[in-house]
Amino acid sequence: MFKVTARTVLELGSELISSDPIAFYELIKNGIDAGSKNGVTIRFDIVLARRDFEEAKAQVLKALNAEDPEEADDIWALDDLKDWLTGKLITEADELWDNANSLIEAAENFEDIAKAIQQINGLNSITVSDTGSGMSLKELTSVFLVIGTSSRKTEIDAALAGGKSHSPYLGEKGIGRLSAMRLGDTLSVRTTRSGESHYSLIDIDWSAFDNPDKMIQDIIVIPVRGGKKRDPEFSGTEIIIRRLNADWAEKRVDRLAMDDFSLLVNPLAKQRNQRIAVVWNGKRINIRRLENSFLSHANAVVRGHYRKTDSGPELELRIELNNIGFDHPKEISIETATADVLYGTLVGPKAKRRRMNKRDIDYTALDSVGPFDFELYWFNRSILRKHKTTGDYQALRNLLDQWMGVRLYRDAFRVYPYGSEDDDWLELDKTALKSKGYALNRIQLIGQVEIGRLSNPCLIDQTNREGLRQTPEEAILKETVQFAVERLRDEMNRITREQKDAKEPFIADETRTIDLEKRMKATIRSIGQVVPKEHREAVQELELMREEFSRYAAKARERVAEMEKDADQMLAMAGIGLMVEVVAHELTRSAEDALDILNSLKRKAVPEEIRQRLESLRASMNSISKRLRILDPLSVTGRQRKERFKLDELVQEILDAHEVQFLRHDIEVSVLLPDKPVEVSAVKGMVVQVLENLISNSLYWMDVEKQRKMSLKSALTIAVEDNPPRVRFADNGPGISEQYKDRIFDLFFSLKDKSRRRGLGLFIAKEAAEHNGGALTLDADVTNNEGRFTTFDYRVVGDGS
Repeated sequence: MFKVTARTVLELGSELISSDPIAFYELIKNGIDAGSKNGVTIRFDIVLARRDFEEAKAQVLKALNAEDPEEADDIWALDDLKDWLTGKLITEADELWDNANSLIEAAENFEDIAKAIQQINGLNSITVSDTGSGMSLKELTSVFLVIGTSSRKTEIDAALAGGKSHSPYLGEKGIGRLSAMRLGDTLSVRTTRSGESHYSLIDIDWSAFDNPDKMIQDIIVIPVRGGKKRDPEFSGTEIIIRRLNADWAEKRVDRLAMDDFSLLVNPLAKQRNQRIAVVWNGKRINIRRLENSFLSHANAVVRGHYRKTDSGPELELRIELNNIGFDHPKEISIETATADVLYGTLVGPKAKRRRMNKRDIDYTALDSVGPFDFELYWFNRSILRKHKTTGDYQALRNLLDQWMGVRLYRDAFRVYPYGSEDDDWLELDKTALKSKGYALNRIQLIGQVEIGRLSNPCLIDQTNREGLRQTPEEAILKETVQFAVERLRDEMNRITREQKDAKEPFIADETRTIDLEKRMKATIRSIGQVVPKEHREAVQELELMREEFSRYAAKARERVAEMEKDADQMLAMAGIGLMVEVVAHELTRSAEDALDILNSLKRKAVPEEIRQRLESLRASMNSISKRLRILDPLSVTGRQRKERFKLDELVQEILDAHEVQFLRHDIEVSVLLPDKPVEVSAVKGMVVQVLENLISNSLYWMDVEKQRKMSLKSALTIAVEDNPPRVRFADNGPGISEQYKDRIFDLFFSLKDKSRRRGLGLFIAKEAAEHNGGALTLDADVTNNEGRFTTFDYRVVGDGS
């Protein structure tokens, strides 16, 4: 049988309640769970600041320890100390000020003033009150004094089993009462239930537990019957905390109300009945609310709704772009990622995730996570900075500073620490640093994610209030919101490319300039023949202007030629850099294939010497793979020479090279070749690049589909055709839905899981196809049983090749 020391209670409190905001969070939550009709009121009654109490105590201790206080230079005289202490009393405390002042005046020596200081410190208090159900004298013993009581958890489990939509309580662990010890050394509770004639009281001195020799049963805490109630029907609880551990000046309380209390309840929730009132020495502290008028200034918005349907999980995203940094029409896009997309986007093949050192998520978590909603508002701070002197923009900046971050709410009540100042749970800052285009980091985003205790039973808080427990469902929640942020960035970059960066091409026409000069010269000559002699000087001036124009036009042509040369050089340099990234992309894919082969060999019976060398090779390939992943691949095709070769033979060679991989993934490959060889003149490396990317893409999505449909037999069909030379490429993976068919070739667009989401494979393949004068398209005439597109049409060369 274990024995528990009294100090264990203090250790529990210090470990589980890590900060003052968390302590208030627990006390407020208890009031709301009690069904308080008027919400929760927190009253700070402070007559002497903590720092002044410590200073006064130090001065008195110095005087008491001195042999002759009257002769010591660094010790205050009693009257001076009393005057100083009186001046430090907070006048707004009203009655407390009168009591404290009387204690100081009555002190006749340093011993008296020492007692007075302790009594004054005891006058400071924090009171948390509610008008909820309250507790009876019996419940104080059987519930309040039982740490970890299961009373609320039992009711929550019953509600969950009964299929109810709303949880009866926010808390269930039975440890919230320990938060009081974080705030002060003594706790007094006055509570009553409706229909009772008297209050019930309990007093706890937490310092009594700080005795290493006492066991928990040695500390006697007994509830007692209190005074009679004026109204027998009244119910509620009042918790008074004294001998406070922190300095609760008005500014600090105001900051606590602004930074924490204003965010405890979801500001965008439909129901706002969870009122929190804060009072400091009789003065009501304002708690700001997040107004829709402020959110209407957001430059971009993404709203997500994750739900479970008869056909599986779905994620609906609504993305609005209002003014992302330049003039453009308001853009609204609505897309629904169905189960097949979510399997690949949020989970992906298990082997791939494990190799990328990502948490292995079971596919069932897509269903068990339960429904949730989120809203993210993006503000372009560069726009706000441009208007530094404008009062409205300064107000917007201040509000953005207060509300920035993405917070998590359960049943409209906040879950800590998500969205706190130092918490980047969505890795927004890390992602923004390496992303192309707009930076969607914490300081530019305001958002909230809403879950429910009953709707998301697998999303459970850690006992220490440091976030949700790490589960597959927690990973799905996180990656879903991250995916929404990436989709928002994709849309912003797309609109920028299409509308801001799109420029009309400049066509240099030297013949037109020469023609204009000839016409000007002929016109001046004609004018010279008809004007009187006295105006010949004007004609000569026109001729001089024409010659000067000709010289400037010649210089302009030279400058254009120089700029075109410079642009070609820059393009060549960029091409070199981009080609390095392409090589990294292809090497990464090849390295992963090699790792797959090496991993499969681990299970084979091979001699020990060979096994050791394979392990060494596998470790080297792992190192190379990690280094290659540092390079974020992106490229257009490089400059290579065309050659004449047989397309059908090349396709067969590529497929033969993947034979082991196809066997390992249990893929049935069908190759349809023409009766005669298909000869083409093209850059062979570009053709290989297209086909390799298509194979890699198909392998990924067929692996995903096989996880979703265990009976699926993966099949890949490749047909080589002539007139014109083309390759038809199809698989029986999930296919591509209508809403994404125009986006799959876009730069950086990808629906793969986070560890492999680059958005480069099909973009590179399309660029490589066009390099040979061909084209890579998605065949819109071929769909699977679910209406999704499954076939790529790769026309290898142009009609004239």
